[in-house]
Amino acid sequence: MKPFKLIPVFALCLLTLTQSVFAEQQAKDAWEKLVRSPRFLKRATFQFVENNPKLPNVFLYGDSISIAYTDATRNALKGKANVYRLYCNGGDSSSFIQKMKTMHDTMRDEKVKDHWGFDWDVIHFNVGLHDLKYLNGRKLDRKNGKQVTSLEDYEKNLRAMIAYLKELAPQAKLIFVTTTPVPEGEPGRVAGDAAKYNAVALKVLKEYPEIGVNDLYGFTKPHHKEWWTKPGNVHFNATGATAQGNESARVIEQELKKRD
Repeated sequence: MKPFKLIPVFALCLLTLTQSVFAEQQAKDAWEKLVRSPRFLKRATFQFVENNPKLPNVFLYGDSISIAYTDATRNALKGKANVYRLYCNGGDSSSFIQKMKTMHDTMRDEKVKDHWGFDWDVIHFNVGLHDLKYLNGRKLDRKNGKQVTSLEDYEKNLRAMIAYLKELAPQAKLIFVTTTPVPEGEPGRVAGDAAKYNAVALKVLKEYPEIGVNDLYGFTKPHHKEWWTKPGNVHFNATGATAQGNESARVIEQELKKRD
């Protein structure tokens, strides 16, 4: 009789495995709908992350600078943390809360929540380059355009962001990333403005000593000319992005060790 008793157990295990695979596929589908961009979907940076429940969970929020260093951060933290990132370019500070809500509402929906039911251990975030830029319509234009976010509004947005993150993930370690330098000749930004916006951010953070700082501005500035993709461009080559990713991983790992 014993072999017959094993059949229901086997069937139950098979059913559970099938349900798990189906739920994982639903989660992947939901993530890909969030990403949407065919260009992003082809990149490893935006691939669905399978959660290892034995590891802490790290989230990266940022614009194209963070998109470029995400892979290096993941590689440096491989086997040490599950490293997720925002499904798109983070943009300016006014869009932060809505993008975070969209992501969490989608990935913690009833159908896929089993794969995103975890808590964040670290949230590593930056906004700034899209705030300080000048736009004339949709075109970068520092001479005739209007700045996206004033220093005063940037401060207000940062305070709202921090309040939101503390409600979303009260146990998470928050790490603010300073905005990387703007070079001379950038078509839609003024050299020196990154330092001004970072100063506002650091002023706000003095009120929140529990929030860490990853000073990528200070880390990058001495290497700016050797790391930029070309003169007058805010983006960085592979050497620079890898260095920024490794530095971000170092800062994040320090905080994870403190939590341990």
